[in-house]
Amino acid sequence: MGEMGFEAKAIRFAQGETELFMFTAPGDRIADIADISRVQRKEGGVLGGFQRKDIRGHIADIAEYLGKGDVIFPNPIIIALAPGVRFTAARGPKSMLGNAAAGTLHILGDNARGWIVDGQQRSLALEQSGSKLPVPVIAFVSADIAVHREQFILVNKARPLPRGVVDVLLPSLDAAVLPRDLGPRKIPNVLVDALNQNRNSPFHGLIIRAGEENGGAVVNDQALLKAIKRSISSPLGALAPYGGKGREADIQAMYAILSGFWSAVRTVFPAAWGLSPRESRLMHSAGIETLGFLMDRILGRPDAAANPFAHSIEALERIAPYCRWTEGRWEEIDLEWNEVEYTAKSINRLRDHLIRLEHRPRAAA
Repeated sequence: MGEMGFEAKAIRFAQGETELFMFTAPGDRIADIADISRVQRKEGGVLGGFQRKDIRGHIADIAEYLGKGDVIFPNPIIIALAPGVRFTAARGPKSMLGNAAAGTLHILGDNARGWIVDGQQRSLALEQSGSKLPVPVIAFVSADIAVHREQFILVNKARPLPRGVVDVLLPSLDAAVLPRDLGPRKIPNVLVDALNQNRNSPFHGLIIRAGEENGGAVVNDQALLKAIKRSISSPLGALAPYGGKGREADIQAMYAILSGFWSAVRTVFPAAWGLSPRESRLMHSAGIETLGFLMDRILGRPDAAANPFAHSIEALERIAPYCRWTEGRWEEIDLEWNEVEYTAKSINRLRDHLIRLEHRPRAAA
C-alpha cells in the first residue's frame, strides 16, 4: 500500500462494541487495503488464516465481466480492518444519520491493512482486471483472527463453502457463535485435529486437512470425521457415553478411545499402515469407515473402554488372518483387495464380514 495509504469518504456506525464503516474503493485498490488470509498450518501445528484456495475459473469469469466496460458491481467486499485505522468525522448536522457519522476513513501504513472476510474471488478479479470501478466495502475493526473466522463461516453459511475448509476452522471457534447445525461438528473436528497433531497419535501427520501441506498425509479427514460423528451420535457407539446427546463432552476420554483403537490397528496391521489408499485399503476411506463400525462394536462392550488398546488388540488379532488390505482376495465376500470402494454397498459388505469374523470364538479362528 505504501506510506501514503488510503482515504475514503465513509459512514461510521456501531453494532454493540464493534465499529463498522461503509465506503467505496476503486476495484484495483482493494488489494492495497486488505490481504487474503489463507487457511494453513504454521509451525507447531497452529492454525492460521481462514480463506479457501482461489477458484481460478470463477475469478476469470468475473474479470471477463468487468472487462466489458459498462457494468455494475453491487456486491460489497467485507473486510476486517486492523485497529490502526483513523476516522475523522465531518462537521455539520448529524441528525439524518441517526447513530452513524459521516467523515473520512484513513488507512495509513501496513499496520492498518485489513483482511478480506468475504469477497476474495471478487477482489482478485478486480485486481486482475485493473478495474477502477467503485466497489462497495463494509469493514469492521478487529485484529482478532477468531472473530474473522467466525464472520467468514457465518457469511458463507448459506453458500457452497467447501466442507473441508469449514471443518478445519471449527476447532478454533467458540461453539456459542456457531450456527446450530455447525455446533455438533466441532467436537469431531477437535478430535481429528488432535489425532493429526499429537506426536503420540497413530495418525500423526497422516490426515489430509484443508490448508495443510503435508506430502505424507494419506487419510481423508471426511471419512474419519464421519466415523467419529456416528460413534458419538449412535446409542451403541463407543464414544456416545462421553459426548452423546444430552451429555457434556469429555474430549480426553474420547481421544483416549480413538487413539487406543487406532494404535491397535497400526500394531496388528503394520504392513498396511501409512500407505496411500491405492496401496492399502486400510488407509482408504472405505477401510477407515468400516473399521469405525468395528471400533464401536469392540469398545462399546462393558469395561472395554478401561483399556481400549488391549481390548482392540485381542479383537483385531482374531480377524487379522482373514484380512486382505494390500493384496489377495476377501474370499467370503468375493472381492479382490483393491475392489473395495467407498460406496455404501462395498462398505456394508466389508463391515458385516469383519463383524462376523470378530464374533467367531478364538478357537474357530
